[in-house]
Amino acid sequence: MPPNISELAPSLSQLKVAIGGIQKLSLVDYPGHVAAALFLSGCNMRCGYCHNPELVLPERLAPSIPVEEAMIFLKSRIGRLDGVVISGGEPTVNEDLPVLCRMIKGLGFDVKLDTNGTHPDMVRGMVEEGTIDFIAMDVKGPLEKYVEIAARPIDLTAIKDNVRLMIDSGIGHEFRTTIVREQLEVADFEKIGELVKGAKRFALQHFRTGTTISPKFANYHTFTDEEFRAAQKIMERYVEECVIH
Repeated sequence: MPPNISELAPSLSQLKVAIGGIQKLSLVDYPGHVAAALFLSGCNMRCGYCHNPELVLPERLAPSIPVEEAMIFLKSRIGRLDGVVISGGEPTVNEDLPVLCRMIKGLGFDVKLDTNGTHPDMVRGMVEEGTIDFIAMDVKGPLEKYVEIAARPIDLTAIKDNVRLMIDSGIGHEFRTTIVREQLEVADFEKIGELVKGAKRFALQHFRTGTTISPKFANYHTFTDEEFRAAQKIMERYVEECVIH
């Protein structure tokens, strides 16, 4: 029996989770699922190519949607949706993310988490509890370029731990890299491949200009088709499947 949301309202209002947006329907964000997506505010990186400044930059944060409102919406979609994607920003900077995922699982949905991999202990706890069913992690580049691309100090041990946790977890997972030609070169994918060796799926993503955290990225580029194919060929030696988005 799904929880009675109205009875949970007082405790929901106290959850340390900031929901910056809701996508009511997605056919592409959760493989094999008809899903909704919750976008949580806050991030510990400042990647210049990020298209969600309203979820990342404190001075531009979107007004938070009450957790109760989000849960009422999800309860209304029981039987119509298969899953819920928790994205951001970076969801794991929200202290009560595990509680939110537990509640969504309690409604009967599969849960997919999008993360940058900086909080493996939180992710491990949710995997062990069975409150997430699929994890997607952004791999910014080879480890030596992480600080430059993320534009923040990064615990590289945490990144490596989260990668191995995902591969060893036995649950569905995908790694992905957004390719900005001014930041990455094809040869970098040898080291990226070593980092995620044994993964089920890897996605090479085109960088697209538009609203970005750093205005200078308006003049940046992605790989050529030939360079994408070369990177894909490298990654196919390390992972079960590599796709280009």
